[in-house]
Amino acid sequence: MKTIQWMLVGALLSVTAVQPQPRSGTSRKSALIGAWHLVRIDVPGAEGNMPASLQPKGMLIYTNDGHVSVQLMYPKSPESVGNEYLLGGYEASFGSYVVNEAEHLVTHHVEGSITRDLLVGKDLPRIYQLTPDGHLILRSADPREHWSVTWEHY
Repeated sequence: MKTIQWMLVGALLSVTAVQPQPRSGTSRKSALIGAWHLVRIDVPGAEGNMPASLQPKGMLIYTNDGHVSVQLMYPKSPESVGNEYLLGGYEASFGSYVVNEAEHLVTHHVEGSITRDLLVGKDLPRIYQLTPDGHLILRSADPREHWSVTWEHY
C-alpha cells in the first residue's frame, strides 16, 4: 500500500512540475496573456471615428499556450456598420497566435470564424502596442488599412 501511495505522490509531483509557471511580466508576450474587453474601435474616415453609439462590445482572449479567441457584438442600429467579417452584427474567430516581440507583431492563425471561408486558414498580422495605462492597441500590419482596436484587461 505504501508503494502505491508513494507512486501517487510521485505522479502528482511530476504533473505539478510541468504546469505552466506564473507570468513573470518580463516579456511583452506575457503581457498579452489573459482576457481583454473592448474599449473602442477607431476607423478614421470622411466622417471621423466610429461614434460611441455604434461601438461594439467585445472580448479578446490570449492563452498562455498560444490560442486566441475574438468576439465582437455590434449594437442594433439603423446606421450599423458592416463589413465582410460580420454576420448578423456579430464577428467571431478563434485559432492560434505567435508573437514577434522585436517587431511588436502578433499574428492570428484563424482556425474558425463565423464567416467560415472568408477567414479560415488565413494569417492576420497585427501590430500591437502596450500603453502605460494598461491598454492593448492592435492595428493591421497592412499599410493600406488604418483602423485600430483598443482593449483593456478585465
